[in-house]
Amino acid sequence: MKNESVVFSIIIPFKTWSFDLEESLDHLREQTLRRYEIILLPDSETSLPDIYLDLPISIYPTGEVNPALKRNLGVKKSIGRYLAFIDDDAYPQSDWLEIAWNTLENRDDISAIGGPAITPKDDPFWGRVFGAVFLSNFSGGFKKRYVPSPPIHMVDDWPTVNLIVSKEAFDQIGGFNTTFWPGEDTKLCLDLILNGFNIFYIPELIVFHHRRSQLRKHMRQIGNYGYHRAIFSRQFPKTSRRFVYFIPALFT
Repeated sequence: MKNESVVFSIIIPFKTWSFDLEESLDHLREQTLRRYEIILLPDSETSLPDIYLDLPISIYPTGEVNPALKRNLGVKKSIGRYLAFIDDDAYPQSDWLEIAWNTLENRDDISAIGGPAITPKDDPFWGRVFGAVFLSNFSGGFKKRYVPSPPIHMVDDWPTVNLIVSKEAFDQIGGFNTTFWPGEDTKLCLDLILNGFNIFYIPELIVFHHRRSQLRKHMRQIGNYGYHRAIFSRQFPKTSRRFVYFIPALFT
């Protein structure tokens, strides 16, 4: 039986249990809007620590599959009207869901919203350094993805570290394309746009996202993003063939 009190299904894919995930759950407990469920998608069977038994958590082991497959499975298990995607190494501000609710319920023209993923102030030194790199115009010109940057406006591409989508719209486009990772969020947003659904940037919709703390891991991450963006610039030029995406290449 569907629980009518659940508005948001918070979907978190991950490999194994971690301190970062616990931090995320701790902050979800502090949400000012409590009409949500949490769907956890680990690789293997995972026991929920007693400290989190008060939260509306369901766990569905997926095997070693990519995040797009995990999220699609999570959506199939969900009962909320809105799908709140967040990474396991990110945690939301306490009014995250309340802001989402006030936006989505009062704007019929909005089917999805995204907000900034801020580097936590208590991240290790190198994590803060790499977070600062993302704020540079020379790293791709998308500062608004990492700090609140008013006003509210329409976007056509947003990462799933902080993306909330109407379940109705998600189902209509067939969910995530599971052949892509990374880049599955770019393809999802493109499919939303091509099917007439609007995505808006909400600067107050804030999560905090831990950065890589080692240079090797940071370079691997941005290298993967750059590689897939290059592929997407050929396959999906509508949202990926933009000069700003190629700015970093001018300095390498």
